[in-house]
Amino acid sequence: MRYRRDLGYLGTNYHGWQRQPNAHTVQAEVENALSTLLRCPVDLVGAGRTDTGVHALGYAAHFDYNGAIDSPAKFCHALNGILPGSIAIHSLTEVDGDFHARFSATSRQYIYLISREKNPFLSPFAYQYTAELDFAKLEASARLLEETSDFASFCKAGSDQGTTICRVATARWTQEEGLWKFSITADRFLRNMVRALVGSMLQVSCGHWSLARFRQAIDAQDRSLAGPS
Repeated sequence: MRYRRDLGYLGTNYHGWQRQPNAHTVQAEVENALSTLLRCPVDLVGAGRTDTGVHALGYAAHFDYNGAIDSPAKFCHALNGILPGSIAIHSLTEVDGDFHARFSATSRQYIYLISREKNPFLSPFAYQYTAELDFAKLEASARLLEETSDFASFCKAGSDQGTTICRVATARWTQEEGLWKFSITADRFLRNMVRALVGSMLQVSCGHWSLARFRQAIDAQDRSLAGPS
């Protein structure tokens, strides 16, 4: 039987989602917990990779198990009891055998937070940037992303991505109580893509780049011409 489970995690102390040799990852933690409860090896399939230090509010994964989990709610409670506090299972659902956490997903969303004032409670979750910025320029930069399909300039050098084509549905900046929030929804993301996009848009917002220079970085498909991540 196939089960979908949705979870959230604080990625500060993890090298991303995907299991890696000699690295502490979210996937390895959850697989170990599942294997302990089910008393058999469990291979999880996640919705996609996340970079080191990235957090997740809602992350989907699936696994196959040759048996029935009679009470998903109790199972989630037991699973949360042995997982570290940085990982929380939200739900467990039996799904059809053709469900796939990665390929059944129609979109993914990233949110990047910038704190405009020093706030120790936000430091694990937001990039503190208190220098002068032009919010309108951030908005104009984000609109360019909805017209872009190839994000090679914002992919970490040496990454084996296969293709750098991403279909961005929405890219928006909003403000709320000292926080500037960048939200981007797409069918897929490249390694370090969102961080590189934000770093580039900040170059425009603080006046180091013109909007045309940002457009040039996008069109060049060259990581060395984009902003820092």
